[in-house]
Amino acid sequence: MVSAQLQVAVDVGSQRHRVAVGDVAGDVLEEFDVQHTAVGLASFFARIEHWEARSGWPVAVAMEGYNGWARPLDRQVLLRGWRLFNVNNLKLARYKEIFAAPAKSDAIDTRRMLELFRLRGQLRVAREVLQEVAPVALENDKLKRITRRRRQLVAEKGRMLNRLQADLQAVCPGLLSITGEADNLWFLSLLACREDLRKIARLRRSTLLSLEGVGSKYASVIEVWQQRAVFSEEAPWVGPMIVADARRILTLKREIKLLDEAVEQLVRESELARRIDTIPDLARPPVASSRARSARWSASEARPVWRCTWVWQPWTTVQASSVAANRRVRSTPAPRPR
Repeated sequence: MVSAQLQVAVDVGSQRHRVAVGDVAGDVLEEFDVQHTAVGLASFFARIEHWEARSGWPVAVAMEGYNGWARPLDRQVLLRGWRLFNVNNLKLARYKEIFAAPAKSDAIDTRRMLELFRLRGQLRVAREVLQEVAPVALENDKLKRITRRRRQLVAEKGRMLNRLQADLQAVCPGLLSITGEADNLWFLSLLACREDLRKIARLRRSTLLSLEGVGSKYASVIEVWQQRAVFSEEAPWVGPMIVADARRILTLKREIKLLDEAVEQLVRESELARRIDTIPDLARPPVASSRARSARWSASEARPVWRCTWVWQPWTTVQASSVAANRRVRSTPAPRPR
């Protein structure tokens, strides 16, 4: 039996949100649209507070959090002490397959959310669609946002590195072979030091030594390459693309480093992160290459990656382990009958 409460369903959009207000009896009290502006959000809370004062019931709000369009509405809901439920899109799609709706629109979606509120006490699938969001400490919320940003920048850096290496192989065969990793600081500094990529074949040793990350060892390696440097006919128009990518990757590396430092500071402030950090061997980073296998990782190098993963996505690790175990079981051939 669902206790008396004011039920609010929000179909989140990038510019406008559809809102439906109902009660436990299934009656729709009001439906309206709000713009994702300061005035629109203020209007939303004013109308919900009106119904809260009129009914005297506690407020429960359900909304989609997909792609982050619900921010900052979701946090403002929690700050008012209202219960907040996230609509699981995958579970909602499954629910719609079982209980088909006549059409797809924002108004219908909000009414389906109100319907889910009423059915949470009877149907398991309804409980799975609406997942309550608990308030979190400010430092934990900062950690979530910063680690998500870091993951996005790392993914962007990987995409740009792949593109840069493919272009280098086409424009300047042999240049990529002088470095073990394309994202080495000295190698990117070499690529980014001139607007015309072909000019790096004529740099003097004094100029090479002035580049960030280039010492006498790497300067000698570059000089050996300069004696046999060859550029394709695409160099005049593809070379500037390579230079731009190299400069962007350097910028991304600096931004990621700053985020790592911010994460380290927040980890010291977060009680949850400090508690998880006491688990033995949790600070070991994933092995990304054969060079990484032989490298000795220090705690300061490892913590930013693994702390973020375990603190903010513990279910991901557990879920991945379960999936891997299931796959191993399924892939094991059955014994032949004798």
